[in-house]
Amino acid sequence: MLSAIISNGAVVYVGDSTFEHRIGLSKDTTGIKINFYDDFQTAIDNAVDDDTIRIGPGLFESKTHAFAETLCGNCETHITKVKASYGFLIKDKSLTVIGSGVDSTTLVTNAGYGVLFLNSPNSVITKVKITGGKRDPDGNATDAAIVVRNSRVTVLECLIADNTDRPEELAVGIGGVFGREGAELFILGNRFFNNGWDGIALYRGATAVIADNDINGGRGAGIGITWDASAQIYRNKISNYWKGIGAFGASRAIVSNNLVTDNLGWGIIVTNKAYMDVTNNVVTKNGNCGLAIWSDVCSGRFANNIVTENGWREEWVCPRVGLWNYGYLKNFIISHNNIYNNHDGEYRDMPDLTDKSGNISVEPMFVGQNDYHLRPDSPCINAGDPEITDNDGSRSDMGLYGGPRGK
Repeated sequence: MLSAIISNGAVVYVGDSTFEHRIGLSKDTTGIKINFYDDFQTAIDNAVDDDTIRIGPGLFESKTHAFAETLCGNCETHITKVKASYGFLIKDKSLTVIGSGVDSTTLVTNAGYGVLFLNSPNSVITKVKITGGKRDPDGNATDAAIVVRNSRVTVLECLIADNTDRPEELAVGIGGVFGREGAELFILGNRFFNNGWDGIALYRGATAVIADNDINGGRGAGIGITWDASAQIYRNKISNYWKGIGAFGASRAIVSNNLVTDNLGWGIIVTNKAYMDVTNNVVTKNGNCGLAIWSDVCSGRFANNIVTENGWREEWVCPRVGLWNYGYLKNFIISHNNIYNNHDGEYRDMPDLTDKSGNISVEPMFVGQNDYHLRPDSPCINAGDPEITDNDGSRSDMGLYGGPRGK
């Protein structure tokens, strides 16, 4: 399997360099030079462009390196000095980093920016657990387990967990994966659990494909797209955050086939000057509202979604309804959704759209309490926007498994 993933460079091995491990590696990498190191950062520093670093089982700790940034990712004034720290640094080279599995290889970062990618044209990090971040005192630091600037990085099948260190005087904590200036991210098939801030956040022109992740347990938003960033967000599960998925600033987001559930506030929100295309999601059991329009100048489309059973806690960030309008409805296409059985009603501060433009309000008939497939007699089958088709070419179903990205 290693030979199918590694690049054309040398293989750098981090960890136990006993004879048995050397022989095993040699069998997988016949004809490829292998270098051995005990320390991950030493391996990074000695690797050259396009090398592959394979990390063995074990716990690998970084030192804390203080540094100052001249740009602030999430400040009103972009040119703002920020004091931060990093743990592991991949800079000015492309590397493929392969762990032995999230239950075997653990990176303990001891820093605000846990693994920092700078000017890395095409790197991959996969099959590692990243934990043990330490929050920077500067509240403007965009602390996260992985921070990417001016780099193209794939984060694949990692576990990002328990980055919870935070002084009481700071509201912000440590997030999961954050994209900054010039970041191009592919965040695929990861698990985020029990972190101290947003699961995934994009700032200042960052772009990302965010797919097939389980983003569970943290503060802030599960996924936040801000400033002029853009993202495709599909087939993720976002749960147990303050808020689910949000598009802010002048960002653009395509949001489809996600399960957004059990968050304290809103499920999915579009605000400021953002554009959001929201299709084939299930938004259920969130504390306040399911969907929210929160600006006169934001725009987008809501179609083929099932929004149900939201509003189980006292009102906090929005009313306890399915769809809340605090903006300008003419900027939105709202069609072919099933908005049903939300605590204080289906719509607020807007007309009731039930039985208009294909919108309905009926029991969706899921297979089970936590199984969001549709039963054969569900009214949501073949009830989606007729201009959107399922994978078999038929008219789309509503919900997670309809539309071109449904599985």
